[in-house]
Amino acid sequence: MKPREECGVFGIIVKEKIDCGRDVYAGLISQQHRGQESAGICAFKDGEIVAHKGLGLVSSVFDPESMTKFEDIDIAIGHVRYSTDGNNGLINAQPIVTNHRKIKFALAHNGRLINAQAIRDRLEQDFGVVFYTTNDTEVINMMIINEMINGVDFLQAVKNVVSKLKGAFSIVLMTNDNLIAIRDRAGFRPLCMGKTSSGVVFASESCALDSVGADFVRDVNPGEMIIVDKNLNIEVYNDPVTAPKGLCSFEYIYFSRQDSIIDGKSVYEMRKAMGRYLAKQNPVDADLVCGVPDSGLEGAKGYAEESGIPYGSGFVLNRYIGRSFIYPTQKARERAVRLKLNPLRAAIKGKKIVLVDDSIVRGTTCAKIIKELREAEVKEVHIRITAPMFKYPCYFGTDISSSGSLLADKMSVEEMARHIDADSLDFLSIENLKKISEQTPSGFCVGCFSGKYPIDVD
Repeated sequence: MKPREECGVFGIIVKEKIDCGRDVYAGLISQQHRGQESAGICAFKDGEIVAHKGLGLVSSVFDPESMTKFEDIDIAIGHVRYSTDGNNGLINAQPIVTNHRKIKFALAHNGRLINAQAIRDRLEQDFGVVFYTTNDTEVINMMIINEMINGVDFLQAVKNVVSKLKGAFSIVLMTNDNLIAIRDRAGFRPLCMGKTSSGVVFASESCALDSVGADFVRDVNPGEMIIVDKNLNIEVYNDPVTAPKGLCSFEYIYFSRQDSIIDGKSVYEMRKAMGRYLAKQNPVDADLVCGVPDSGLEGAKGYAEESGIPYGSGFVLNRYIGRSFIYPTQKARERAVRLKLNPLRAAIKGKKIVLVDDSIVRGTTCAKIIKELREAEVKEVHIRITAPMFKYPCYFGTDISSSGSLLADKMSVEEMARHIDADSLDFLSIENLKKISEQTPSGFCVGCFSGKYPIDVD
């Protein structure tokens, strides 16, 4: 099993009304890897919010008929979801729409608020707010409305709310007049800005900008809110509350697509760097370096380049299965692994291989892969992991909220190697990960490896 996080957001505003929905659809398709449980698009049309949301992949949620809602519009946002907070169900599908007498708006959110429950309790008990979902995104919407009831305008209400939020949040928000992008002060989750010939685009990953022909402008900085109006005028506001910077390291290790640029650095190149450091850490005599598709491939290439051991394919990947971590039960995920990866016997039989993967959480997936390699008559299997040992909970979006289920919390490296039946096992050290993170302006959050987080956790 892999660590589970992920959602993807996308927003666009243009000067003249066009079929913006098709751009949002393309942006969501290119970020499908960030969430496969639900998808949704919202837009303003004649002063009213039109929306379409559903469970499943983007291609199954939207059909030609549903897309007609999003013709002749100039602002729209979209979301793909994997549930980190709140149950998987249509009611929790985003964007979350709020129709209030003071304002109509829709909001899509990637991340997790660590003070969401406290805020929800206060709004319910002190102000009688009724919530219709179980996710923390609606908490943000209701906070904004509560600020406006207290007499401030919408933009000031959003600024006030941002300063009160604690945790991970990359947000796209739309009103009838503005598209707003917000990134939390630590910068846990990615968010970037692009421009087309007619408008401005925001997305979780730069690969989504590529899909709509938008030029990458820059990343939204941690603690920054960017407001774009219908004339494409841009206002930038910085959260006065500060925090140490720390992009989730798993964005480079696993979550993001390899052709994305996150905080100014290529995901592809960062993964190769992780592989190179692994080769330096603990050299091993082997015939072949292989990666577990897809996020282990770049690390394997870096390992091969540094070690001089030939790089090759060790598996045939069934690309019609999707990411196994998305499946709702462990049994379903294990079945998906068997369907997704099949050892390439002709390439690996009788060889000593270095197998590079991105993480070991509970060890079940890795053990099954090694078992299949043994059955394919591999001589030796040396596992190399491009992340440090996952030993502590994550409170900022990765769906590992306790350490009790983590293999690294229970076993030493040697014990883990025996447990998964590897001839040897090594993880990228935290020190080397930090050396790699020095290449980025925001650095990495390594809390799930070290137990030390960029912000305090109650």
